[in-house]
Amino acid sequence: MPAPNLSARAGRWSASHWKRATIGWLLFVVGAVALGSIVGINSLSQADMASGETSIAEHILAAADFQRPATESVLIQSRTQTADQFEPVISEVRRVLSAQKYVANIQTPFLSPARLVSRDGHSALVQFDITGDRETAKDKVQPILDAIAAVQRAHPAMEVAEFGPASANHVQAKTFSEDLVRAERLSIPITLLILWLAFGALVAAGLPVVLAFSAVLAATGISEVVSHLLPAADATKSVILLVGMAVGIDYSLFYLRRVREERAAGLEPDQGLRRAAATSGQAVLISGATVLIAMAGMLFAGNGIFTSIATGTMLVVFVALIGSLSVLPALLHKLGDRVEKGSIPFIRRVRPPAGGSRFWRAVLRPALRHPAAAFVLSVGALAAAAVPVLGMHTKLPSFTDLPHSLTIVRTYQHIQQAFPGSQTPAEVVVKGANVTTPAFQRAYAEGRRRALATGQLYEPFYTFVSRDKTVVRIEFAIAGNGDNSASIRALQTLRHDVVAPIAKTLPGATVAVTGQTAGTHDFNETMKQRAPLVFAFVLGLAFLLLLFTFRSIVIPITTILLNLLSVGAAYGILILVFQQGHLQGLLGYRSNGAIAAWLPLFLFVILFGLSMDYHVFILSRIKELVDRGIPTSQAVEQGILRTAGTVTSAAIVMVAVFAIFAGLRELDIKQMGFGLAVAVLIDATIVRAVLLPSTMKLLGKWNWYLPRRLAWLPTLRFGEITPTPAHNPKEPPRLGGALPGAS
Repeated sequence: MPAPNLSARAGRWSASHWKRATIGWLLFVVGAVALGSIVGINSLSQADMASGETSIAEHILAAADFQRPATESVLIQSRTQTADQFEPVISEVRRVLSAQKYVANIQTPFLSPARLVSRDGHSALVQFDITGDRETAKDKVQPILDAIAAVQRAHPAMEVAEFGPASANHVQAKTFSEDLVRAERLSIPITLLILWLAFGALVAAGLPVVLAFSAVLAATGISEVVSHLLPAADATKSVILLVGMAVGIDYSLFYLRRVREERAAGLEPDQGLRRAAATSGQAVLISGATVLIAMAGMLFAGNGIFTSIATGTMLVVFVALIGSLSVLPALLHKLGDRVEKGSIPFIRRVRPPAGGSRFWRAVLRPALRHPAAAFVLSVGALAAAAVPVLGMHTKLPSFTDLPHSLTIVRTYQHIQQAFPGSQTPAEVVVKGANVTTPAFQRAYAEGRRRALATGQLYEPFYTFVSRDKTVVRIEFAIAGNGDNSASIRALQTLRHDVVAPIAKTLPGATVAVTGQTAGTHDFNETMKQRAPLVFAFVLGLAFLLLLFTFRSIVIPITTILLNLLSVGAAYGILILVFQQGHLQGLLGYRSNGAIAAWLPLFLFVILFGLSMDYHVFILSRIKELVDRGIPTSQAVEQGILRTAGTVTSAAIVMVAVFAIFAGLRELDIKQMGFGLAVAVLIDATIVRAVLLPSTMKLLGKWNWYLPRRLAWLPTLRFGEITPTPAHNPKEPPRLGGALPGAS
């Protein structure tokens, strides 16, 4: 009899040493959390998050020996009065700001050469700097916001409100933190309730939740340690929670369901556990490896944000995988039939048989009886859903994507209307041996003249020089709202018609443009360049893994194509809803006409990994049955029916957790949650119940075709059985003929 596979050996060891496995896991989780709390998190800097020319400019600024203070603006606006009439309010704002500890360099309309009064005269700005570095300014801004709010209360007939990078980052961080806490509070009880209904027993439902959440805690702690080598993005923690709960519950669910199925078939507890370890455990191992490959694809995106997210997700998937293959069988061995404690009598009575429910038999029947029609209709529907992808537009997330009910978002809009482009300025960064020489001064003057002549770049111009006179930063307003086509055209004009000719007159100097518009544009361009590399890496390694797993060249090809179709349909629906603005009222958001720039690539790797989770689990069950000599068409039906309950439960959990994130306030997180929920729903219904069975039914024994020159590939077995050799004819059988086992 062949030696047991890796997952079987892991399950057997854990069951035999359940105390070591359980205590070891607890010590690992506690140690990881404690270590992460001690060392803290090292966040990505602005320079590390940037791409392209923006990255060059940001790194020059980061290395320069002058601080970049956060410049804030206080808007004073009246519908009936002009600035000279409400000058006492302007003076009051100045006095209030002068009393603040971290305020410096106050500029008012009547004491500053800059244009701080709107063209119609009804709006004025008081600008000031928050002392220290702009990265930490958000932690100092709350007392200033409170002081300005007091002035507003004293003058209710006018608008007196603050806006700037520090106040925006402060509100955004607060909103994100509150939303994340809400997601954590909701995801665990909702998941537990769904699993309790699915299993009909509280202990069985609690095991996947506890293991998944412990994996999230451990991975979060480890990621904080790793952040001192690879700085962490703000989104990494929420992605760890999202992916960790999803895959952690999935893996435990696959394992636990198989144990119960084997027990229902009459096996003793230890025998059922060993069979589950050798079958579902092996499927979990392959699924986890596939997800890890998908997540690793983000390392090739060429951006610090993706590197951080990739590192975090790989950590949590790996930790969840280890927990599912070690501590889960240990706990199942110790609990035995006590895993059924806390049962719901009604749910236990209506539980479908192991062979599959009548519902799923009814769903599968049309696809298996009319596979060609089912294939054409399902592919057509998914392809139609994917059509909007052709018009995808992306932008980097910003504070403007927060709910428009927030005061700071309304303040930004009012400032943007009165002072176009002032809050999303372009920044030209120049580095040289001495940036204050006459040659440089002439270049700045010529650049200013050219900029104003374009009609797309506006005053006021602010110039900041480093103390060692090697770096200068010139800041000015740009057309548009910072993200739209007008801003992109203005950026291209700035770079090609203004900066490029001036840079030629400064030999030895480095000139680069940064700012919100430049950041979005350069990020999008980098993603376009890097996306083919990420796709090739993920698809290539997934193909090889599936080739080795199933010893078939057809299975990897069909699996990848079906998953790509599923991902494309999810993209299309995401664009319909968020870019084109459908369902704004239902989902509680206001469309910005774009998809978050980081989301398409992120969704591809996440969705591909999660889709492969289901696919590998189902295919491994089908392959197990085929290896026992069951004809392919029967194996397809039985394999899908026997995994229906597990996959349905896992899909419901995922959709529920992702839907929680779709209900959060930040638009990019809302888009992420919605996109993931839709994709899982498509994958667990149309793909799994219609497209997969119809495709495999049409292919018949072609599913297992392996060219002779690849016969050397090793066999990965799904179960403690001796596999029946797969059909491997010299010439593949014709699809039009009657194939043995094809019907």
